[in-house]
Amino acid sequence: MLALAEVWRLDVEGVQYAPVGAGGYHWVARFAAGRRLFVTVDDLDSKPWLGDSRDKVFQGLRGAMGTARALRDVAGLTFVAAPESAGDGGLVLRLSERYALSVFGYLDGTSGHYGGRLSMEERSGLVEMLAALHGSSHAGTPVHRIGLPRLGRLEQALGELGQAWTGGPYSEPARALLADTAGGIRQALATFSDLAARFTAATKVITHGEPHPGNLIRTGKQLMLLDWDTVGLAPRERDLWMLPGDALDQYAGSTGKPVDPAGVRLYRLRWALDDIRAYTEDLRAPHTQTPGAEHSWQALRESVCSVRDA
Repeated sequence: MLALAEVWRLDVEGVQYAPVGAGGYHWVARFAAGRRLFVTVDDLDSKPWLGDSRDKVFQGLRGAMGTARALRDVAGLTFVAAPESAGDGGLVLRLSERYALSVFGYLDGTSGHYGGRLSMEERSGLVEMLAALHGSSHAGTPVHRIGLPRLGRLEQALGELGQAWTGGPYSEPARALLADTAGGIRQALATFSDLAARFTAATKVITHGEPHPGNLIRTGKQLMLLDWDTVGLAPRERDLWMLPGDALDQYAGSTGKPVDPAGVRLYRLRWALDDIRAYTEDLRAPHTQTPGAEHSWQALRESVCSVRDA
């Protein structure tokens, strides 16, 4: 509340923790006359796609939030849930070595969840949003790195399958699972590397990075796209791989840009391999029997299956 008062110059009446999202912590701040804002504190250790150090991640987060603001206010993309400016014009405040704070307008609506299904109307609306986003421009947009972040940690884990993993109750089950599937994972890594090399010089557009139902919220008649910390210049397939075939046809018809199946496979593989890396890290690290650890274990199993199907 002190940061909201001193940096954003807001007279806050109270805050309530909101247990939503991942990679950060969220609160709803209340003001006089019923006004509300959505406050996010990001963990700079949980966003490796933005950089390989806390300082680089913070700079990447500032660049991403600046892009989101420009897309809304300059490019006129009203579906962008962009951050609010502090009193000094900044969009992200470094709270500590590890954490950073940003503030957003509160959206009162109905949100989806990752893996959920969109209605035909929502799917069509998402395609229109992506077409508009991919056709926009902003000189300060960060470049998304195609390569897998923290790849060395996954390679290290695959190289240590012959020794016990002692982090916690799910460490040995995770080791056994990866030992059984290591050949397929290594083949997927090789395929991903080949595809990534092919698309390094591909035409790049502004992409959101994670336009799944969990990042969509409907407020009245407006469909909004959330979580712009993943925004970056990349091949359009970075956004399109999540869409079903009929939506890809709609996108191609609307933009005149064909969707490359190899690019779709590239980003489908990237998502699955990055999940394997992240959940393997979680389960090799010290942990106890908690719902979070159980989620990481189940998600690792699903991610291994996803790699086989990619």
